[in-house]
Amino acid sequence: METIQRETLDFNKEITSGLPKTLPKAQSLDTNVSHAPKRKDILSADEKKLAIENALRYFPEEFHAELAKEFSEELKAFGRIYMHRFRPKYAMYARPIGEYPAECEQAASIMLMIQNNLDPAVAQHPHELITYGGNGAVFQNWAQYLLTMQYLSKMTHDQTLVMYSGHPMGLFPSHKNAPRVVVTNGMMIPNHSSQDDWEKYNALGVTQYGQMTAGSYMYIGPQGIVHGTTITVLNAGRKISKSGEGLEGKLFVTSGLGGMSGAQPKAGNIAGCITVCAEVNPKAAHKRHEQGWVDEITDDIYKLIERVKTAKVNKEVVSLAYLGNIVDVWEEFYRAGVYIDLGSDQTSLHNPWAGGYYPAGLSFEEANELMANDPEKFKTAVQESLRRQANAINRNTEKGTYFFDYGNAFLLEASRAGADIMADNGIDFKYASYVQDIMGPMCFDYGFGPFRWVCASGKPEDLDKTDQIACRVLEKLIHDAPEEIQQQMSDNILWIKNAKKNKLVVGSQARILYADAEGRMLIAKAFNEAIALKEIGSVVLGRDHHDVSGTDSPYRETSNIYDGSQFTADMAVQNFVGDGFRGATWISLHNGGGVGWGEVINGGFGMLLDGSADAERRLTSMLHWDVNNGVARRSWARNEGAIFAIKRAMEKEPNLMVTIPNMVNKNILDQIS
Repeated sequence: METIQRETLDFNKEITSGLPKTLPKAQSLDTNVSHAPKRKDILSADEKKLAIENALRYFPEEFHAELAKEFSEELKAFGRIYMHRFRPKYAMYARPIGEYPAECEQAASIMLMIQNNLDPAVAQHPHELITYGGNGAVFQNWAQYLLTMQYLSKMTHDQTLVMYSGHPMGLFPSHKNAPRVVVTNGMMIPNHSSQDDWEKYNALGVTQYGQMTAGSYMYIGPQGIVHGTTITVLNAGRKISKSGEGLEGKLFVTSGLGGMSGAQPKAGNIAGCITVCAEVNPKAAHKRHEQGWVDEITDDIYKLIERVKTAKVNKEVVSLAYLGNIVDVWEEFYRAGVYIDLGSDQTSLHNPWAGGYYPAGLSFEEANELMANDPEKFKTAVQESLRRQANAINRNTEKGTYFFDYGNAFLLEASRAGADIMADNGIDFKYASYVQDIMGPMCFDYGFGPFRWVCASGKPEDLDKTDQIACRVLEKLIHDAPEEIQQQMSDNILWIKNAKKNKLVVGSQARILYADAEGRMLIAKAFNEAIALKEIGSVVLGRDHHDVSGTDSPYRETSNIYDGSQFTADMAVQNFVGDGFRGATWISLHNGGGVGWGEVINGGFGMLLDGSADAERRLTSMLHWDVNNGVARRSWARNEGAIFAIKRAMEKEPNLMVTIPNMVNKNILDQIS
């Protein structure tokens, strides 16, 4: 007990102290964790000096001489200045909310979520502060982390912390009903938004790519995408199956076992198929195997082929990681006559030149070396690999494989590489994205999206109770639910009933559940009532940005919007602003996420439920808006499901009045020359 108390006191002291007053010893690189690859050497000699000067401004002058040399070496080794010397010595994980030194519980909840994002069990490159996607960062460097935690420890209900791309600009006076933190990431001026611009200004230490839930402190490990992937695979299976036939014995081939993509084999198991997932990074593959997210690993393509054939005959439900390149899987399975029922790809092609995609024909180590030392040759190798992969996919789809783009910019980058993936009209891709075919019309148009919560107590029994509460709410709702959303409700009830059994927790005691506005509000209200009765501790609400109205992304979230507005970003910005004044505890707006910097604008939120009447007011106001903003936009785009959903929402809420589109007879348009 005495040791625990001393550790808590030391932890509290470190958190509240911020940047150290004396220079800590330099730390050697820990080889037990996965590290970010070296980024492109893009700065001029003068710009490298500026990057070092920018980094040194966090520290007093007496540290500058020593740190300048060290930061110069980091810039050479990584292409970024991460300040590894200042990485905290304490273990990084989401502690129970009561263990954080804070003036207000809202601030403590944000500290908890930040540490969860950087937990080595959760984060992809934890020591470089990268949570997932290869470059999805919480902070640019460890000085920013230390300062942010110190600010949060001092924050009151009358202050708001302003975050500029990982940099804590400071605490500013606000008021109790304002967000406690406002986050922006990667918000570049449009005319300075080329790939090289982003690389350069990130290297200078003045902006960062926050992905979606990395830079907004709402990542909950691969569980965050397991549910959406399960829904996607289930419904992809329904598209190719005869009536009543399931996915037993059917093969799903994909790639990536990193931060988000690591969810795929687990989702395949839940959906009930055979999953083959290729991954070139041994640490990523073995990490998922150790966590129980993938069943078996092999680096022999021919043994893999025989294993799949056996699994097909026996109609096994099994997930197989191939330690190698996905291109080899597509090509060799075709040659061996292994029929692929479902195919996709979830490598981080939003980040193709800096570790998001590894080209065929090179080992993991060779690719990393080429990436750093000859970026142009590496780019050529990536594009050649994409052309090969597209050709192999095409040969398999000619045999009947249903291939869908997973919104990771695979088709976009393949098209830029000159791959054969364009439709006959030369404008569209020959393969639909999963949002166009599945998630958009089935889920987003009806308001269903990835609602999530974290039990801030850290107690598994609290998570069990929230699962039970959510299940009761959904089972009550399904009785009166219209036919249009019965399937969605049924899938989610099955999901939440099996959530504990499927061992989805990595890091914080968190859960995800696809729900519409009504479901989210009623579940959150029931949580708040349970907190007030002290049946459970406080709960942090959030969602993936990959949702109904959080994200404007023409190649993913809004790819099933056909009125031309898929290339506008009003919805995401309105979402961010509206969440702020309706009661969110923190809000975030990012340029980039999922499909790449410059390709998407997305917004997120976090909200603490503490059992108070004020929390109920906030959750009701904010969650209603957070969903129906997107449903209204989708309705205006003439999406049939969204028109149904927004009319239903107006019937339930008299203060909601939305402009409904008038439909145009196509014959009238056809008469126009």
